[in-house]
Amino acid sequence: MDEKGIHTDFLKRMTYGEYLNLDQVLNSQERLSEHHDEMLFIVIHQVKELWMKLILHELNAAIAAITKGELQEAFKMLARVSKIQMQLVQAWDVLSTLTPAEYMEFRGSLGQASGFQSYQNRMIEFALGYKQSHILKIYEKNPVLLSELKKSYEAPSIYDVSIEALRKEGFPINPTLTDRDFTQTYQGDPTVADAWLEVYRDVSKYWDLYQLAEKLVDIEDSHQQWRFRHMKTVERIIGHKTGTGGSSGVGYLKKVLDHRFFPELWDVRTKL
Repeated sequence: MDEKGIHTDFLKRMTYGEYLNLDQVLNSQERLSEHHDEMLFIVIHQVKELWMKLILHELNAAIAAITKGELQEAFKMLARVSKIQMQLVQAWDVLSTLTPAEYMEFRGSLGQASGFQSYQNRMIEFALGYKQSHILKIYEKNPVLLSELKKSYEAPSIYDVSIEALRKEGFPINPTLTDRDFTQTYQGDPTVADAWLEVYRDVSKYWDLYQLAEKLVDIEDSHQQWRFRHMKTVERIIGHKTGTGGSSGVGYLKKVLDHRFFPELWDVRTKL
């Protein structure tokens, strides 16, 4: 088929590659070894970081929208986050084609570099409410980045602003929760549990809050699937070796599987 309208003269026009900065993106895969599979390792992790960038873009916008009471706008953003998370979960399937023998051929080239140091992953955890102060020391090498991480660390999480949304709706939320130290990981509160239980018992009355709760559950569910696939992929490739970044590897990844971002939203299922 002859497509006569296709543009072919780009001497003075922006191209697709220029718009996406593809020269820069596609020339950022610099192997430190000669091993064929190091390219897979680099590309997978770069792709995951790009998806994480979009997750943060959407999560931060959703936090701002919920704070302003614009729940419908937040729902679209949170639904998109869930879809992105599925891409991250499935990325482990590609990385798991890397065998232990193949990885050991270039693992030494990584030095102490590790996915444990992913600052975007930390910022996602902060946005979801999982705060760990000792993690910040990793990023002291870059003061600008450290400053951004501290802002995220000190800011209210998406669950904090959701609890505030419950209060604005008239639920008798413990007042210390909406003016607390947001650098501390949320541990749960009976007034929040009671509020969510009422929401779930009268869905038609609290439809927006009910939708918000389910969107949050979707995100935590997907994040835990990502954590589990991470743990199993690491176990499949390096077993129970210490991670390149010094963590206990599989042991650490198993431990974080027990953490819950939004505890009352899981407990409410038992109480209904």
